[in-house]
Amino acid sequence: MIVTIINYGLSNLLSMSRAVRNLGHEPVVTSAPKDVDKAEILILPGVGAFKDGMDGLSHLELVEPIIKKARSGCPLLAICLGMQMLFDESDEFGVTKGLGLIPGRVERIPDLNVRDERQRVPHVSWNGLYPPDIGFVDDPRSEGTEDNFGSTLLLGAQPGDEVYFIHSFEGKPVDNRHIAAVTYYGGRRICAIVSNDSVFGTQFHPEKSGAVGLNILKNFLSLHKSPS
Repeated sequence: MIVTIINYGLSNLLSMSRAVRNLGHEPVVTSAPKDVDKAEILILPGVGAFKDGMDGLSHLELVEPIIKKARSGCPLLAICLGMQMLFDESDEFGVTKGLGLIPGRVERIPDLNVRDERQRVPHVSWNGLYPPDIGFVDDPRSEGTEDNFGSTLLLGAQPGDEVYFIHSFEGKPVDNRHIAAVTYYGGRRICAIVSNDSVFGTQFHPEKSGAVGLNILKNFLSLHKSPS
């Protein structure tokens, strides 16, 4: 299986490649559209600003190959900035168009929590993952359903499993059915995992999230279907 990691100049390539190798696969790190075209499974990592990320993809002529490959059914996992670029647009440093694979937009995390107290932005911490349909504000463990939580990327996970976040902006899907998991910061729900057919995104860094993150990557890599 060819695990293709896209390099557009804003990627945490060393940690990502090491994680893929730990799971028994040899990654192909590339900036070439032809490598995206022939990929069997794609990873789009990212660290930094939305506009810089999209400019990097555009400069390397990677935007259309990524969109085409994702829409063909090739599994795609986008991480942190990569996840944000899956959306239609972001208002970070002005409105910038994204890949349009997840309907919705990216907005800055509020400077105030639900009690109107100042909170730190960027959000940098280990936070729990929870089902998207729980209906509380202050305590994510207080109520809610775990139905379908342990499917696809979260197979084997439990609500409350912690992963590592570092971000100032958050993705807001138009359709809540594209939200696979959430976390909470300042009493507000933040989208942590998105999915749309074979396209997945994690706002957190699975490659830096210990055993929980490694299991999420393992689940993603298992989505590859060998030719019959």
